[in-house]
Amino acid sequence: MTEKKSESSGINKSLTSYGDPEFSKYIRRAFLASAGYDRDDLQRPIVGIADTSSDYNTCHRQMPEIIEAVKRGVLEAGGLPFVFPTLSLHEILMSPTTMLFRNLLAMVTEEMIRAQPMDAVVLVGGCDKTVPAQLMAAASVNLPAVSVVTGPMMTGSWQGQRLGACTDCRRFWGDHRAGKLDETQIAEVEQSLCTTAGTCMVMGSASTMACATEAMGMMLPGGATPPSGTGDRLRNAVASGRCAVDLTRNPRRPSDILTRASLLNGVTVLMAVGGSTNAIIHLAAIARRLGIDLSMDDFHEVAQRVPLLVDCKPAGSGYMEDLHRAGGVPVLLKQLEPLLDLSATTITGETLGQLLEHVPPAADWQSTIRSLDNPLGPTGALVTLRGSLAPDGAVIKAAAASAELMSHRGPAIVFESPEDAAERIDDPSLKITPDHVLVLRNAGPVAAGMPECGSLPIPRYLAEAGVRDMVRISDARMSGTAFGAVVLHCSPEAAIGGPLSLVRDGDMIELNVSQRRIDLLVDKAELERRRTEFVPPTLPDRGWQRLYAEHVTQAHQGADMDFLGATCKTLR
Repeated sequence: MTEKKSESSGINKSLTSYGDPEFSKYIRRAFLASAGYDRDDLQRPIVGIADTSSDYNTCHRQMPEIIEAVKRGVLEAGGLPFVFPTLSLHEILMSPTTMLFRNLLAMVTEEMIRAQPMDAVVLVGGCDKTVPAQLMAAASVNLPAVSVVTGPMMTGSWQGQRLGACTDCRRFWGDHRAGKLDETQIAEVEQSLCTTAGTCMVMGSASTMACATEAMGMMLPGGATPPSGTGDRLRNAVASGRCAVDLTRNPRRPSDILTRASLLNGVTVLMAVGGSTNAIIHLAAIARRLGIDLSMDDFHEVAQRVPLLVDCKPAGSGYMEDLHRAGGVPVLLKQLEPLLDLSATTITGETLGQLLEHVPPAADWQSTIRSLDNPLGPTGALVTLRGSLAPDGAVIKAAAASAELMSHRGPAIVFESPEDAAERIDDPSLKITPDHVLVLRNAGPVAAGMPECGSLPIPRYLAEAGVRDMVRISDARMSGTAFGAVVLHCSPEAAIGGPLSLVRDGDMIELNVSQRRIDLLVDKAELERRRTEFVPPTLPDRGWQRLYAEHVTQAHQGADMDFLGATCKTLR
């Protein structure tokens, strides 16, 4: 027997405005009757399920199966599931970059949760920007929410080599550019990299954000790592549906869960997995939605005390399925227990400490999840930088960069845009040497939506000579699957007159990771002279790109819209 719902909950929430609330309820019931719902059905708690599936999103190819599993869990727990579509962002099949549309997805998700009747919501995402966008929406609307991800792909094989997207994508493409793989071979690799549905099976942005979301308590324990299409993945989806119904009866809202303590737990996991630099932007944006101060210095402080524990590409050699078999995020959290705030609340109703009471330490038979006294790598997997070239901050993924380049001084070669770099990077007349510093500008939030182009390719003639890494600096991002001595997110960006806009070919630039410095070694008077010559780029003339360029904040502030900061008004 279903429970009696209040007049302002369930199907009676978010009424259509006709000037007569009782008429709104009556006509709503009438139209739902056409879909087979009776008054008994409509007494149940309503759980919305945000669906980000799309034929354009291969990572979400098996999402319909996950959606059905979530619905089953909702029904089993006595709720009524309603699936609704939102945007679907696939990193590979969108131009110019999904980051441009992260904030739009967050807005659409928030507005659909507000506009439609639901007592809780299950947010089903996966590919890179969907999960942070959904968490940003959840933080703003503050309705009880559960995060579910599609899970990573399984690995493939080529000529006896185990491989997967997309760290291996980049490795093999580098070999192709260097002349080590011919057209036939690279075509064979193409067919072997992505063998199943799911997100990249390395610690890219998707897997990083899934792990951080679980650590922050917005996902059921064990939900971050099950591969797409597996029974483990579907069981998590069913359990998440049940959890959502429980949240309608025992509300635990994002503002209860996404506290400063839980965000710092997420940052701790980010460092322990050697995760994507993109997570810094996403976590900063989520914190800003909640009015929580999460600064670049916070990321640095955590990085200084958390070693690299997880053996997963690009910072290690394994894959996400290995992490799952080793116990996933629960076992990782158990290893990190002394470094975590165990008082943080989770969507289960238990604190993180209570959850970890039931989790065993990492098993001896596995080597994927290491211990604090026997880590895979030192502290400082991600390093935040400041200096004359990035006064508001920049970041480098030191765990996936060449150690010999962590202290480097060299002359700049400047590219004015991603398009300019694509056109000229292989031009021998530039006479680029391994000592040069490749500078890419006008690729930040305002200028270009901040695409993942910061990991510039090594010039072909240097790649053919065996050069595998160079210092590269930009106001862009790079994929979490990428590697190299790449300084990213220089803030403020060039397009708004940041120091990056003042660099000229031949200027000396110094990177010193141990001192957290990135500096342009040019006389201040000369820089002031150059500043008078600065001309900002022309903004897009219409649509979302115009709105985005006019209102997006800088990278260190999360690259969110300036009008979407902390409001945290509870939807009741």
